[in-house]
Amino acid sequence: MIALIVAHFALAACAGPLVHRLGRRAFVVLATPPAAATVWALTRWNTAASGGADTWSWQWIPDYGVAVDLRLDALSELMVLLAAGVGALVLLYCASYFTDDTPQLGRFAGNLLAFAGAMLALVLADDLITLYVFWELTTVFSYLLIGHGSEHRHSRRSALQALVVTTLGGLAMLVGFLILGHAAGTYRISAIVADPPEATLAVSVAVVLVLCGALSKSAIWPFSMWLPNAMAAPTPVSAYLHAAAMVKAGVYLVARLAPAFADVPVWKPVVLVLGGATMLLGGWRALRLNDLKLVLAYGTVSQLGFLTLLAGTGNRNAALAAVAMILGHALFKAPLFLVTGIVDHATGTRDLRRLSGVGRSLPYVAAVAVLAAASMAALPPLLGFAAKEAAFEALLHGTTAERWALAVVVAGSALTTAYTLRFVWGAFARKPGLPDTPVHGVGWAFLAPPALLAVLGLVLGPGVGWTDRLLGAYADTFPADPHPYHLALWHGLGTALLLSALAWAAGAVLFLGRTHVTRISRRIAWPTADSVFGHLLLGQERLALQVTGFIQRGSLSVYLATTLLVMLAGQLAVLVVDTPWDGAVRPRLWDNPLQGAVAALTCAAALLCLTVRRRMKAVVLAGLTGYGAALLFVVQGAPDLALTQFCVETVSMIVFVLVLRRMPVHFQETVSTWRRAARIPVALASAATVGVGLWVAAAARTAQPAGAAMVEEVADHGLKDVVATILVDLRAWDTMGESAVLAAAAIGVTSLIYLHRRSEGTMAQEELQGRTAWSLSAQHSARLPQGDDVAPERSWLAAGSTLAPEHRSIVFEVVARLLFHPILVLSVYLLFCAESLPGGGFVAGLVAGLAMITRYLAGGRFELAEAAPLQPGLFTGLGLFISTGVGLLGLVDGTVLHAFTYHGHLPVFSDYHLSTSVLFDFGVYLLVLGVVLDIVRALGAKVDRQIERAAGVLAPEGGPEAGGSPR
Repeated sequence: MIALIVAHFALAACAGPLVHRLGRRAFVVLATPPAAATVWALTRWNTAASGGADTWSWQWIPDYGVAVDLRLDALSELMVLLAAGVGALVLLYCASYFTDDTPQLGRFAGNLLAFAGAMLALVLADDLITLYVFWELTTVFSYLLIGHGSEHRHSRRSALQALVVTTLGGLAMLVGFLILGHAAGTYRISAIVADPPEATLAVSVAVVLVLCGALSKSAIWPFSMWLPNAMAAPTPVSAYLHAAAMVKAGVYLVARLAPAFADVPVWKPVVLVLGGATMLLGGWRALRLNDLKLVLAYGTVSQLGFLTLLAGTGNRNAALAAVAMILGHALFKAPLFLVTGIVDHATGTRDLRRLSGVGRSLPYVAAVAVLAAASMAALPPLLGFAAKEAAFEALLHGTTAERWALAVVVAGSALTTAYTLRFVWGAFARKPGLPDTPVHGVGWAFLAPPALLAVLGLVLGPGVGWTDRLLGAYADTFPADPHPYHLALWHGLGTALLLSALAWAAGAVLFLGRTHVTRISRRIAWPTADSVFGHLLLGQERLALQVTGFIQRGSLSVYLATTLLVMLAGQLAVLVVDTPWDGAVRPRLWDNPLQGAVAALTCAAALLCLTVRRRMKAVVLAGLTGYGAALLFVVQGAPDLALTQFCVETVSMIVFVLVLRRMPVHFQETVSTWRRAARIPVALASAATVGVGLWVAAAARTAQPAGAAMVEEVADHGLKDVVATILVDLRAWDTMGESAVLAAAAIGVTSLIYLHRRSEGTMAQEELQGRTAWSLSAQHSARLPQGDDVAPERSWLAAGSTLAPEHRSIVFEVVARLLFHPILVLSVYLLFCAESLPGGGFVAGLVAGLAMITRYLAGGRFELAEAAPLQPGLFTGLGLFISTGVGLLGLVDGTVLHAFTYHGHLPVFSDYHLSTSVLFDFGVYLLVLGVVLDIVRALGAKVDRQIERAAGVLAPEGGPEAGGSPR
């Protein structure tokens, strides 16, 4: 099972090269995974029909009982045959539908095959979380497929609408899954169905949330607006996603959970009412549309309401009718969509008002369409008739609510007959006063997929008994019925047949009076769900603008005060209500008097920030508070934290200084006395509250600290540095996530700074000339205009002579050159000594970044390019890649990183051991170095160029005539 799923995604990843090499014939290759899945499912038919199941499991999150569980039983067997079988035929159809020069054909092919893989995994999933993951994957891939023609506004809007509706429903469903899993004590679907939890209020709420997801996926009212709009997708997408696969997912979920939850009080009212309403509304709307795909789309909405009603009824015979109707619907609706694509391809239009005589020109296409349409109208001897008879019979002998539902179904069946006749007449009949539509021929390969599906609907009509054993195996999961129904084409004359005849006659009357029906339908038409959705979106956007304009005032002090006040109110409320200090240990002011002295100096520096008017002084004083915190770590005996704090504070101060070069020397904000008086109490109260909260949290401890266990765990590995080991081993996944966030934040900030680079003509010329600080080689540096061509002193830096003499400091250049390599060596030492001594990849990367910053401060942006000629993004990406790869490698034996350890002996360095955690730390090292370089590039070299252009020292062709030192 898992191999088939992986094969879909693996081949989907290769779709681009395949299409590039084979053209549209690549669809034949791409059809092999779903075809293989179909063959595999057929080989398991007897097992599933006997009530057995094939299973596969892999523990995903063992601590939470979450596993990737797959299960093939009777219901999954049916859905796999539909998802894989129809998927294979649709892919073969694409080979004739598209041309080799179709734009982005490789991307479309990959998305379609990946969707087939996600749908296959969804119907095989036996775990709620696994089902949700693949549920959302189908949503994502359907978004990409619906929006394939992204150059058209309608395609983009339709894709977004489908994504919004189904994703919101999916999120509600996820909450319901979590509640159900918690109530049942397991997330295993088969276990929940076999032993459902008690129908408490929480379970009822969960059932409603799950139904929200299912109904939104299957386009049940009021979520039905997205499906007709999704017809903007290419016809193969409509035939697969919206007839045989995606929209069936919601019906499948209802059918899967109905044996367990159909008796929950909220289940049947929701399913029966909304399913019946959808059947009527969709069928009525289809009677007044002129686009063949839209007629089928609203017909699909109507049929999905019918399927949902049957699947959720909750009795054995209705369940049997539901799965028979699921099979029949796929075998008549998919070929009708495919035939519509052929008509559109052959005539260039889908407007039934412009089509005439197509049936005479394309008789085989018309025959396939008539065969599929007859099954949709439930005419004998096709499968649609046998399934509809089973539905009538099941509802006829049900409860009072089910008999009311039967009346709705009969009315909906009449509408189905009417819009089926409208489709066949509109697509293929010769219309008076309208000349025959010119068409071109259709090849057999183009017609074969819909023809095969339509013929299957014909064969399985008389042969519906062949499926009774498989479909009955699912139906038998419901309570036994005293009169179990069995599928057959003919059950004799009876009420069910009379109701079918009534539906055919009423549908024929509606079709014959189509002109009046259309006029009446348009007169009494209420606002469409699509227009309601559009107005809701517009109102939401306006509300968001109003709220944003009210809240986002552009004042950082207001934002900070709001955050602090909310935190202050929450913390004080907890402290006052819970009184957590009761029984807490009396606090000590300090462990060492030196701590009190350092804390007092730190507080004094913080308070002095309130009195300064110069920005640089404020930065220095703020930096002193950070250094004070680092000193507290030193006094407390935490060298790792102290080293990291010193490095972070140093880099932060340098970044502040780089930014301040482009800002006024003094603060320009005028702060009134009352505002200053309000800020100080808020700041002091927030600080005091945080301090009290920390003391309460530490003093109220009842369990043993986790530190002793971690020290013991680290010692078992022969290591000494507990902090570094925690970061790169025991909690390595947290570190990896934080590293990814750091990289994303740095890239985002620097991207904002470079946002307007296209409009900056001078810099654009400089970039094109290759004269940037990150494309400069030693040869370029030699050709640069020198700051002082007659300067006699020796250049200690590679690009130092690019600075004007008044901006140079030979002492600074010498010191920078002398310290550069020792600092780099120190960074490497801190990287490799982290297992036993203070250090680690994070602090080592910061130290290496400080070495680069030293070169920049001494020699300017060109010197920085000489020191680090590679792009910063390369370091960031490579570091993240290494950390992620090593983390995934550690999953081989179930650990995080210490899956592999290497031992050896070096002549000079003696014995050594190298664990994969060191490789992980090396990735962190590269990532942090890349982030620092990226920040210096954005806030240093970028600002340098701005200063030079403002001073008029850049030549028109973009070459720098003189450099400005950042000092």
